[in-house]
Amino acid sequence: MAKVRIRNEIRFILNGEDVALTTVAPDATLLDWLRLNRALRGTKEGCAEGDCGACTVLVGRFSAGRLIYESVNACIRFLGSLDGTHVVTVEHLRCDGDRLHPVQQAMVDFHGSQCGFCTPGFVMSLYALWMRSPEPSDAAIEKALQGNLCRCTGYEAIVRAARAISSYGKAAKDPLAAERKAIMIRLAAMRDGSRVEIGAGKQRLVVPADADDLASVLDKEPGATIIAGSTDVGLWVTKHMRDIAPAIFIGNLEGLCTISEENGVISIGAGVTYSDAFALLSKRIPALGPLFDRIGGDQVRNMGTIGGNIANGSPIGDTPPPLIALGAQLTLRRGKKRRTIPLEDFFIAYGKQDRLSGEFVEAVHVPVPAKGTKFAVYKITKRRDEDITAALGAFCLTLAKDGSVADIRIAYGGMAATPKRAFAVEKALLGKPWTEATVEAAMAEYARDFTPLTDMRASAEYRALAARNLLLRFFAETTGTKAPIQVSRYEAA
Repeated sequence: MAKVRIRNEIRFILNGEDVALTTVAPDATLLDWLRLNRALRGTKEGCAEGDCGACTVLVGRFSAGRLIYESVNACIRFLGSLDGTHVVTVEHLRCDGDRLHPVQQAMVDFHGSQCGFCTPGFVMSLYALWMRSPEPSDAAIEKALQGNLCRCTGYEAIVRAARAISSYGKAAKDPLAAERKAIMIRLAAMRDGSRVEIGAGKQRLVVPADADDLASVLDKEPGATIIAGSTDVGLWVTKHMRDIAPAIFIGNLEGLCTISEENGVISIGAGVTYSDAFALLSKRIPALGPLFDRIGGDQVRNMGTIGGNIANGSPIGDTPPPLIALGAQLTLRRGKKRRTIPLEDFFIAYGKQDRLSGEFVEAVHVPVPAKGTKFAVYKITKRRDEDITAALGAFCLTLAKDGSVADIRIAYGGMAATPKRAFAVEKALLGKPWTEATVEAAMAEYARDFTPLTDMRASAEYRALAARNLLLRFFAETTGTKAPIQVSRYEAA
């Protein structure tokens, strides 16, 4: 491999200004820098954990040769992750003369703000939506606002404002659209293929040049914190005050951000975000679409990665159970060496994964269910949107011609110290007729597979009951019951 050039500064565009920072702490957040160093105080701190959206800004990045702008949470977005991007804050919204920007004017006219604390975040989320969908549906508006919380206005006024934005101006004529080619040229000049290194000793910040360079860096610094989307690591800093240095930032890293399908297997690079994966996964494995729609808000989905969700090893991570049920494989890399293992074997115990020193998750490979295979995933939370899982069940079933269970894989999150297969339940179902009696008999086997805990999200008893009932729900859905299992409010209306 050719010698990698090293650059000692982070480069990005802030609104209209080129920025080059030579002093950046590994745990410095974009929110703090905007407010304290640049006096851009329209970006607010509400929760400091990526839940409320008051800190929402846009980050423009290259994706498949295009410059896309996405809403992100500045409170958990690290400065080190911004190299070669365009950061846009609410102060940069503008229109001709003294007029307000269309998004802002719509919010004023439809009374979308009272105290105003959350308003800049709503404006920026709606701005991102308007640019990609000038005439959005109500469902699209609500999805775009999942990650923005308001205590005093009531969302209906904000939704009405969102519907009306295009009556105040055209998205195609917005400054960000008009200036896109010029911004792309400026960003391309910043992305010079160098590795970024800032700081010395333990207090180092590294942005590798590409996936090969990441392998090289980890070989010399195996104890470093790898940061992809920072939707978990951000909270390590803002809530737990953990030291994450030295830090290696791999978001948008060449070689880790591709998703493709070959011979019925979808390969997802470790840097692929939920938003980037949504189109292909929801088309080829439809049950994953509604699940992804409930992972955080748009800001979290635009930052968080499937690879990071797996590598973090949390027992309540949303993607491992369905991917385990689908029979996914995981590729791990150390230097030039790679090994591929079943995803379920990666999780050894709470906080412990099968990952060697200096090894990193490179990709996950997900088989598309064969025709006739029945697959479903159900997430149990206290509130429907933007909430952490209490229990999650995933089911993949193949029936024989005689109606018996030819193959079944069941995996749960939130029921054990790791994402875990329900082997005893599977054994009780395998080879038996797919009937209610079979399912009810198998439900007793859950006690062999799981001993859930009680915590703030659910009691052990609730989790045990919910897990059994999810199997019953899966049976009802796969046997053509006429009773609706779940009805959206749009269908109900």
